[in-house]
Parts: sequence; C-alpha cells; structure tokens
Amino acid sequence: QVTAYKIDIPESDMNVQSILNEEAEIIQPISDLLKNASLERGEKLYKKCASCHNYQKNSSSKIGPSLWNIINRPKGNVEGFSYSNSLVEFGGKWTYEELAKFLYKPKDYINGTKMNFAGLKNVEDRTNLIFWLRQHSDNLVPLPE
Repeated sequence: QVTAYKIDIPESDMNVQSILNEEAEIIQPISDLLKNASLERGEKLYKKCASCHNYQKNSSSKIGPSLWNIINRPKGNVEGFSYSNSLVEFGGKWTYEELAKFLYKPKDYINGTKMNFAGLKNVEDRTNLIFWLRQHSDNLVPLPE
C-alpha cells in the first residue's frame, strides 16, 4: 500500500520560482561571433524580415520600420513610423547586442512591442542577420574588438 501526502505550496513560492526560471535564461552575446559571420546566411535569414521591413536607403516603412542604417541608430526614430510606446520609452540605441537580445524574443525583451515575430533562438542566425543588416548603411559601424 502506497501512502500519499498532499503538500500545499503557497502561490507566492511558485511566483518566485517562475521569476528565477526567467532570470536563468541567458541570451548568448554575439560580439565575439561577428568577425566570422556570413553575409550570405544573413541575407537568407533576412527573407523572414522582408515581408514587414525594407532595408534599402530611403526606402519607406512597411508594417515595420525601414532597417537601413539600423546599427547604433536610436530606437524608435524612423520618421513617419508609429512605434509602440513601450519601444519608444525603452530608449537607447540598436547596438549589436541590443539587436541580438531583441531578435531573440522581441515581445519578452520589450514588453508591449508591436513586432509580431517569434524570434531567432539560434545565436549564429542572429549574428549572421545583424552582420548582413550592418552592410546597409552609409557608415559601417566597426565590429566589436
């Protein structure tokens, strides 16, 4: 015969555990990987972005803002594009690492963003895409050392 005991776990303990689990998810940095990134693979990955974003100079926004000159551009600054308040209030610039964190899971990184994209979990995919986007600028931002 097996004896079972019911153990009540207060709800607050479960909330603490879920917070600990969320904090445990570490997004791998891309800075060290950029020097070996592939433009060809980045261009292929961009196809996932193309239905919502343009990348050419002076291109208009689609559902999402133009990605021309995105590296080190202030967040939420494409003229005429209506950004979510959460993205505008988040502030800062789209550095290599900021883009990598955002593209991992956009809605988790900036809660309330309008960007409906599940994300790119693979660090090499994020690196290649960002490396390819870097090429679409009047001034290439130097790669991190």
